Amino acid sequence: MKQICVFCGASAGSRPEYRSAAEELGATLAHRKIGLVYGGGNVGLMGVLADAALKAGGEVTGVIPAHLMEHEVGHGGLTKLHVVRSMHERKALMADLSDAFVALPGAFGTLDEFCEILTWSQLGLHSKPCAVLNVLNYYSPFLAMLDHAVAERFLKMENRRLVLTAESIPQLMQAVEDWHPVQVEKWLDRETR
Repeated sequence: MKQICVFCGASAGSRPEYRSAAEELGATLAHRKIGLVYGGGNVGLMGVLADAALKAGGEVTGVIPAHLMEHEVGHGGLTKLHVVRSMHERKALMADLSDAFVALPGAFGTLDEFCEILTWSQLGLHSKPCAVLNVLNYYSPFLAMLDHAVAERFLKMENRRLVLTAESIPQLMQAVEDWHPVQVEKWLDRETR
C-alpha cells in the first residue's frame, strides 16, 4: 500500500477527539511510509491531517478544484498540490492516486466522496478497501442507515460489507491492510449470476 486517500471535514468539528484522530492518522501514515492523498485544504480536519503527516516526515498530495482554493485555503506546504477544474476531476484523480480510502468525520463533501468511491467499488470499477474511522460513534447513524437499506432490500449484504469500520487507528490500519480484493470479486460474481 503506497498511498491512502482520506476524506474529512473542512471543519474541525465540536470535539477535540476528532482533531486528535486526524493528527494520529496523519502521523501513522507517515511513520508507515504511506503517502496521504486528501482534498488539499489547509482548514478543519483536512489541515490538521495534512500538517500531522508533514510534521512526521510523510508525503502529502492534495487535490483541490480551483474554485475551492480560496474557500478551503489550499495548503501551500504539501509535497504536491494538484489544482483541478472540477469536483469530478478531484474525485477521479484522488481515486487514481490511491490504494485505499478512509473517511474521517465530515459532512456533505466527505459523505459524497466516500459514497461515490463505494459505488465505484460496488460496480466493480475498483477493488480497493473503503473504511470509516468511527470516532466517538460519529458514523454509527450512517452505518445504521446502511443496515436499514439492507433490511429494506435496497442494498445487498455483500455490498454492505464493502464498508470497513474501525474504532481506532490501529484497527483501521489492520482492516485496510487485511483487505482482499478477491473476496469482493466473488461477491460481485455472485450478484451477476
